[in-house]
Amino acid sequence: MIELIFTDRCSGCGECVAACPSDVLALGSEGHPVIARQAECQTCFMCELYCASDALYVHPDCEKPVSLDPDQVLGSGLLGQYRRDSGWDEWAADPRYDNQHWRMEEIFALARASKG
Repeated sequence: MIELIFTDRCSGCGECVAACPSDVLALGSEGHPVIARQAECQTCFMCELYCASDALYVHPDCEKPVSLDPDQVLGSGLLGQYRRDSGWDEWAADPRYDNQHWRMEEIFALARASKG
């Protein structure tokens, strides 16, 4: 479930908001995403995949919110891990991350288009 947004890392691009199939995120008044409907989170990690700034943290527990220490998450190396492990964006050509999930981008785009 989406747990943390690190606005100091966020570029304000809104890609995470657009990618969320459940409309869990919304753009806040300062142009950064906010968690608007956390209980609706499907824990699909789409927001993490589309966040090139690694400013989001989705906890793998999809049943309930979890209390987390933001400083501990920052120091853990978990930010961006899902993107790396999925071979997404800049990691797609890196042989250390040969997972092929990055190829799903076209399917994700079709899903987003059918949302509205």
